[in-house]
Amino acid sequence: MMKDWFKTGRPWIWLTAGAVSVSLIAVLGLLALIAWRGLSFFWPAEIHEIQVQASDGSTKTVIGELYDTEEVPMERLAESGIVLENYSEETLERWLLKVGNREYVPLDFMWIMEPQIVADAKPLDVAKIERSKNGNFYGYITDVLEQGESVFNSSPEQSELREELAQRIERVLDINDQAEDLQNSEIGAINYRLNQLRLERRALALKEQLTDSEEQRIAAEEAQLRADYKVLEEELFAMREEASRDSIVVRDMRGMDVTIPMYRVLDVTFPNDMGAIAKVGYFFSQIGNFVSENPREANTEGGVFPAIFGTVFMVLLMSVIVTPFGVVAAIYLHEYAGKNPVTRLIRIAVINLAGVPSIVYGVFGLGFFVYMVGGSLDQIFYPEALPSPTFGTPGVMWSAITLAILTLPVVIVSTEEGLSRIPSSLREGSLALGATKAETLWRIIIPMASPAIMTGLILAVARAAGEVAPLMLVGVVKSAPMLPVDGNFPYFHLDRKFMHLGFHIYDVGFQSPNVEAARPLVYATSFLLVTVIVGLNLTAISVRNHLREKYRSLEH
Repeated sequence: MMKDWFKTGRPWIWLTAGAVSVSLIAVLGLLALIAWRGLSFFWPAEIHEIQVQASDGSTKTVIGELYDTEEVPMERLAESGIVLENYSEETLERWLLKVGNREYVPLDFMWIMEPQIVADAKPLDVAKIERSKNGNFYGYITDVLEQGESVFNSSPEQSELREELAQRIERVLDINDQAEDLQNSEIGAINYRLNQLRLERRALALKEQLTDSEEQRIAAEEAQLRADYKVLEEELFAMREEASRDSIVVRDMRGMDVTIPMYRVLDVTFPNDMGAIAKVGYFFSQIGNFVSENPREANTEGGVFPAIFGTVFMVLLMSVIVTPFGVVAAIYLHEYAGKNPVTRLIRIAVINLAGVPSIVYGVFGLGFFVYMVGGSLDQIFYPEALPSPTFGTPGVMWSAITLAILTLPVVIVSTEEGLSRIPSSLREGSLALGATKAETLWRIIIPMASPAIMTGLILAVARAAGEVAPLMLVGVVKSAPMLPVDGNFPYFHLDRKFMHLGFHIYDVGFQSPNVEAARPLVYATSFLLVTVIVGLNLTAISVRNHLREKYRSLEH
């Protein structure tokens, strides 16, 4: 009976289903872990005010967010030279607090052992001040100043203080946004044009075509641009002066009053006084800020928008490059090339290319594309910019081409598989009706093989979006001051370096000077990278399914 059951093949069906289920559970569990560790970072953590007893018997106040807790064996503490009197347990719990206030404390993270805690409170009025520089500041807001003078006639109520604070922060943020837009758009355009005029003058000089009239034209345009720049600069300075008008006074955990300029304040919250709805709103606003803002503080704070943009832009550019080359190569190998040793050798080479380590592609891209091709382009088309390279340096274009070569075997093999599934009778019928081979390929074969082409593209995007090693050599950087796309002609600047989510994870996780602050960002960025890859793949899958339904009638 058991032997007959095995012969039916049902045990293998159950084993396959079980293996798929276990794999699916493992993947979903991993994603859930990454999401939990990453997204929990954006939830407003309660702020503790703890009285800690020092070794000399004195008591000090510590204010901060509870980041983590762990059980530590007493033997480990003894080996570290820490001895706690009147404590006989084998383990103790210690708390990791983010205390911020970097200007006044040695470290913005502090470990506190539970036996040292004399009292622990969560005051409603303690504030978390998010700043554009030096991280968070924790304390009690006591006053709001305008031009160094208090805006209140007497000691303000807490509600009155918060209302006034919110209005002035909104005002400063609006001014800062206007100043940033002015600097990045109009002032940036003037600087870009001035640099173009400098290169134009040098190009004419190299060609010995710099006549007096050309020099006068360039000089006149430069003078007009500098005059416009001076007007915009004065406007920018006026905005900055207006933004620096206000400041806030905060009493920190030392009991000292600290004045913080309002133009450095991004947000002020009172986590201990938040309700459930306010916490949910804060959670989603922080996620929105993480996705839409630029990084700051060595990538340990702020957002990752440049990395998101760089990743998506590079992957789309790679897709535009790899798809036509991969499809053309597959069509030639399957439809035109004869079955001879040379063709078999080419197929073996294509398959072997898929197994080459990605870092090797990076070295090849650096040596061939960047130094040889890019250097030659600079010599031919951009001699006026030398010795500063234009395309002879790592950039987004060389990164996209390098990854296109890396993923080319995937597209070729997938397209060939799709072509091989198309019955020969369709080709023969089309040719018998008078169509040429090219017309048969364009109107019959390629449309029917388009789902397979999209499958190859999906696999290529999934691999390319997560690659980091080759990009470290051919274009990705820790921080890119400008995006590859802006409002200056030619709008797409493929010679610029860019940020990438995968490299951002590596940099934050392994190169950050502030390990504790960077740890949750690693999980958050990892989850975001997975989300971006899934989004790109779902888009490609929807296109593939649409094509499959559209050309299904050709199969019958």
